[in-house]
Amino acid sequence: MNLGMPEMIFIFLLALIIFGPKKLPEIGRQIGRALTEFKRASNEFKMQIEDEIRQLEYDEQQKKIATTTPPIETPSYAESASAALVNSSPDGTVAHGSDLHNGEIPEERGHHEEPASTPSHFVQGTDA
Repeated sequence: MNLGMPEMIFIFLLALIIFGPKKLPEIGRQIGRALTEFKRASNEFKMQIEDEIRQLEYDEQQKKIATTTPPIETPSYAESASAALVNSSPDGTVAHGSDLHNGEIPEERGHHEEPASTPSHFVQGTDA
């Protein structure tokens, strides 16, 4: 529905005759508020529909990716820890969990130094 200038003038004059010059500004404000509220509601509805369409497209895309790509198997903590110990052993031997100290990789066997402050009753060959 497209209203030209002559139609708008006719509607304005008709409204002026029916409602009078005192009520016409008040009616115009009410019509303006109603149109603004209608426009806001229609924009909100449009955005809601677009969001739903985007969400459906995203879900379809994720489903398509899930069916075409095999799931990546992640090793458990125990598998990855044992693999790290085997691969990091200098002479190729398997390091055991008892060889670890606070999560550190053990040094080569036979090259372990005694701490400087070892009590004498722990050192072999001495009587305390």
